[in-house]
Amino acid sequence: MESGKDAVESAKNTVESAVKNTVESAKNAGENLGVIPSEPPIHQPQSDVHALKSRLEWGEPAFTIIDVRDHDTYNLGRIMGSMCFPVDQLVDRAGSLAKSRDIYVYGESDEQAAQAAQLLRNAGFVHVSELKGGLAAWKAVGGPTEGSIESRTPPGADDYNVVDRLKNHAETQKKEV
Repeated sequence: MESGKDAVESAKNTVESAVKNTVESAKNAGENLGVIPSEPPIHQPQSDVHALKSRLEWGEPAFTIIDVRDHDTYNLGRIMGSMCFPVDQLVDRAGSLAKSRDIYVYGESDEQAAQAAQLLRNAGFVHVSELKGGLAAWKAVGGPTEGSIESRTPPGADDYNVVDRLKNHAETQKKEV
């Protein structure tokens, strides 16, 4: 009878040890890999709309899109989720953001975006990038938009069909903007 208890105790110790090792391995893997690999901070002064769209599609956190056009233009149409910080109010309004946050800036033109990005850099923001082509380039690659004019656009076939959405995604990845 004693050997049966020893066998049960040995099996119990083996299972506990295996569980402990599995939990430790999973914990280490989670710490090393993360659930979602983090995008390195943006260091380039300009970014392509494809890079931003990919970050949004993969649900990457911790970045902000700033539209530096005036409020009326912003309300007509904008990149979905962007914030309106007109150039004349940009530095004051951006003060609520962390200086190390990734920030994408777009405006009426690439020149306006470059001016706004420089204002942010001069204010101490370290990860600022101008979105090349602005809203027009964003629309060209099928990026989500919102606003009073954008809401009047009828849905396309790819809005409801997964196969069409995948085809559309593959086609927009090939577009030069």
